[in-house]
Amino acid sequence: MLYNNFMDYSTNYQYISHILSMDTTNDQNKYRHRAITSTILHHRIYWLIITLEVIYTLCCLLGTYYLYKNINSSPEQFHEAKKPALIGLLTAIFLYYVGFQTIGTEWFNMDESKTWNYNDRAGHIVDFIFPLLIYVAMKIER
Repeated sequence: MLYNNFMDYSTNYQYISHILSMDTTNDQNKYRHRAITSTILHHRIYWLIITLEVIYTLCCLLGTYYLYKNINSSPEQFHEAKKPALIGLLTAIFLYYVGFQTIGTEWFNMDESKTWNYNDRAGHIVDFIFPLLIYVAMKIER
Protein backbone atom coordinates (compact mmCIF):
# COMPACT_ATOMS: atom_id res chain seq x y z
CA MET A 1 0.00 0.00 0.00
CA LEU A 2 2.78 2.38 0.93
CA TYR A 3 4.60 1.66 -2.34
CA ASN A 4 1.40 2.17 -4.36
CA ASN A 5 0.66 5.49 -2.66
CA PHE A 6 4.05 6.82 -3.76
CA MET A 7 4.15 5.25 -7.22
CA ASP A 8 0.50 5.80 -8.13
CA TYR A 9 -0.22 9.00 -6.22
CA SER A 10 -2.96 10.30 -8.51
CA THR A 11 -5.14 7.17 -8.49
CA ASN A 12 -5.06 6.78 -4.74
CA TYR A 13 -5.45 10.53 -4.28
CA GLN A 14 -8.66 10.36 -6.34
CA TYR A 15 -9.89 7.68 -3.96
CA ILE A 16 -9.37 9.93 -0.93
CA SER A 17 -10.72 12.96 -2.78
CA HIS A 18 -14.00 11.21 -3.66
CA ILE A 19 -14.45 9.89 -0.13
CA LEU A 20 -13.84 13.29 1.46
CA SER A 21 -15.95 15.26 -1.01
CA MET A 22 -18.79 12.70 -0.78
CA ASP A 23 -19.50 13.25 -4.48
CA THR A 24 -20.34 9.60 -5.16
CA THR A 25 -22.77 9.07 -2.28
CA ASN A 26 -26.53 9.32 -2.50
CA ASP A 27 -27.57 12.76 -3.83
CA GLN A 28 -30.37 12.96 -1.28
CA ASN A 29 -27.91 12.40 1.54
CA LYS A 30 -28.71 14.67 4.46
CA TYR A 31 -25.11 14.43 5.66
CA ARG A 32 -23.59 16.17 2.62
CA HIS A 33 -22.67 19.17 4.80
CA ARG A 34 -19.88 17.00 6.26
CA ALA A 35 -18.05 16.88 2.94
CA ILE A 36 -14.58 18.38 2.62
CA THR A 37 -14.28 19.90 -0.83
CA SER A 38 -10.94 21.70 -0.49
CA THR A 39 -8.31 20.06 -2.69
CA ILE A 40 -5.60 21.40 -0.39
CA LEU A 41 -7.16 19.52 2.53
CA HIS A 42 -7.53 16.43 0.33
CA HIS A 43 -3.78 16.46 -0.34
CA ARG A 44 -2.94 17.10 3.31
CA ILE A 45 -5.17 14.30 4.55
CA TYR A 46 -3.73 11.98 1.90
CA TRP A 47 -0.21 12.87 3.04
CA LEU A 48 -1.28 12.19 6.63
CA ILE A 49 -2.39 8.72 5.53
CA ILE A 50 0.92 8.16 3.73
CA THR A 51 2.83 9.39 6.81
CA LEU A 52 0.94 6.97 9.06
CA GLU A 53 1.70 4.16 6.59
CA VAL A 54 5.40 5.05 6.70
CA ILE A 55 5.33 5.09 10.51
CA TYR A 56 3.63 1.72 10.88
CA THR A 57 5.80 0.12 8.21
CA LEU A 58 9.05 1.35 9.76
CA CYS A 59 7.93 0.45 13.29
CA CYS A 60 6.92 -3.06 12.24
CA LEU A 61 10.20 -3.58 10.36
CA LEU A 62 12.19 -2.26 13.31
CA GLY A 63 10.17 -4.45 15.67
CA THR A 64 10.85 -7.48 13.49
CA TYR A 65 14.56 -6.71 13.55
CA TYR A 66 14.59 -6.27 17.36
CA LEU A 67 12.64 -9.49 17.88
CA TYR A 68 15.01 -11.40 15.61
CA LYS A 69 18.01 -9.84 17.35
CA ASN A 70 16.63 -10.81 20.80
CA ILE A 71 15.29 -14.24 19.92
CA ASN A 72 17.77 -15.96 22.25
CA SER A 73 17.69 -13.26 24.94
CA SER A 74 15.90 -13.46 28.25
CA PRO A 75 12.08 -13.45 28.15
CA GLU A 76 12.06 -9.92 29.58
CA GLN A 77 14.40 -8.59 26.86
CA PHE A 78 12.46 -10.41 24.16
CA HIS A 79 9.17 -8.99 25.40
CA GLU A 80 10.73 -5.51 25.63
CA ALA A 81 11.87 -5.83 22.00
CA LYS A 82 8.22 -6.01 20.91
CA LYS A 83 7.56 -2.31 21.55
CA PRO A 84 8.28 -0.95 18.04
CA ALA A 85 6.20 -3.73 16.46
CA LEU A 86 3.32 -3.04 18.83
CA ILE A 87 3.48 0.69 18.07
CA GLY A 88 3.45 -0.10 14.35
CA LEU A 89 0.51 -2.48 14.61
CA LEU A 90 -1.46 -0.04 16.77
CA THR A 91 -0.77 2.74 14.25
CA ALA A 92 -2.04 0.51 11.43
CA ILE A 93 -5.20 -0.33 13.38
CA PHE A 94 -5.72 3.36 14.09
CA LEU A 95 -5.39 4.20 10.40
CA TYR A 96 -7.59 1.44 8.99
CA TYR A 97 -10.15 1.06 11.76
CA VAL A 98 -10.50 4.59 13.07
CA GLY A 99 -9.55 6.37 9.85
CA PHE A 100 -11.29 4.32 7.19
CA GLN A 101 -13.89 2.16 8.90
CA THR A 102 -15.09 4.69 11.45
CA ILE A 103 -14.44 8.16 10.02
CA GLY A 104 -14.63 7.17 6.35
CA THR A 105 -17.74 5.04 6.73
CA GLU A 106 -19.63 6.77 9.51
CA TRP A 107 -18.74 10.42 8.90
CA PHE A 108 -18.23 10.51 5.14
CA ASN A 109 -20.67 7.68 4.26
CA MET A 110 -18.00 5.89 2.23
CA ASP A 111 -20.11 2.71 2.26
CA GLU A 112 -22.76 4.42 0.12
CA SER A 113 -20.32 4.89 -2.75
CA LYS A 114 -20.38 2.03 -5.23
CA THR A 115 -17.02 2.97 -6.75
CA TRP A 116 -14.96 4.47 -3.91
CA ASN A 117 -15.89 2.21 -1.00
CA TYR A 118 -12.80 1.07 0.94
CA ASN A 119 -14.69 -0.27 3.96
CA ASP A 120 -14.36 -3.98 3.12
CA ARG A 121 -10.66 -3.73 2.28
CA ALA A 122 -9.92 -1.78 5.45
CA GLY A 123 -11.90 -4.38 7.37
CA HIS A 124 -9.80 -7.20 5.93
CA ILE A 125 -6.62 -5.38 6.91
CA VAL A 126 -7.89 -4.85 10.47
CA ASP A 127 -9.05 -8.49 10.60
CA PHE A 128 -5.46 -9.52 9.84
CA ILE A 129 -3.63 -6.98 12.01
CA PHE A 130 -5.72 -7.27 15.19
CA PRO A 131 -5.03 -11.00 15.86
CA LEU A 132 -1.39 -10.36 14.97
CA LEU A 133 -1.31 -7.55 17.53
CA ILE A 134 -2.75 -9.87 20.19
CA TYR A 135 -0.22 -12.58 19.32
CA VAL A 136 2.76 -10.22 19.41
CA ALA A 137 1.59 -8.59 22.65
CA MET A 138 1.29 -11.90 24.51
CA LYS A 139 4.08 -12.56 26.96
CA ILE A 140 5.29 -16.06 26.28
CA GLU A 141 7.55 -17.76 28.79
CA ARG A 142 10.16 -20.00 27.20
